[in-house]
Amino acid sequence: MSKVTKGSKVKVHYTGKLTTGEVFDSSEGREPLEFEVGAGMMIAGFDAAVEGMAVGDKKEAHIPAAEAYGEKREELVMEFTRDKLPEDLNPEVGQKLAMHSGEQQVPVTIIAVSETAIQIDANHELAGKDLIFEIEMVEIN
Repeated sequence: MSKVTKGSKVKVHYTGKLTTGEVFDSSEGREPLEFEVGAGMMIAGFDAAVEGMAVGDKKEAHIPAAEAYGEKREELVMEFTRDKLPEDLNPEVGQKLAMHSGEQQVPVTIIAVSETAIQIDANHELAGKDLIFEIEMVEIN
């Protein structure tokens, strides 16, 4: 029976949860997720979790923040005065925006709003969080 190694192209069904049990993503009702193991397409902990699995195997992988989306970085929390914002923007806490960094768009979340400024967080929304994935190996190529 074939087992997953680095370079294997695989298809998996998965459910991603926070340690609180809250589901943040799942392939349920969709096609299985397809990726090449070790190619940098997935978070490091997910890649490591599928290595050694065979078709039909199921497992629960506990992935620490450092092997997922990393720790929260304070330098990615920034403040902008309102005069730097588009005039038609009515900022609210929790609102998602796209910030431009050269050619690249970076998703950010507004975390504080005052009369004169807003504070944004450019960390990935799962940064600093340990994750749990239920994984089922569907196919290995």
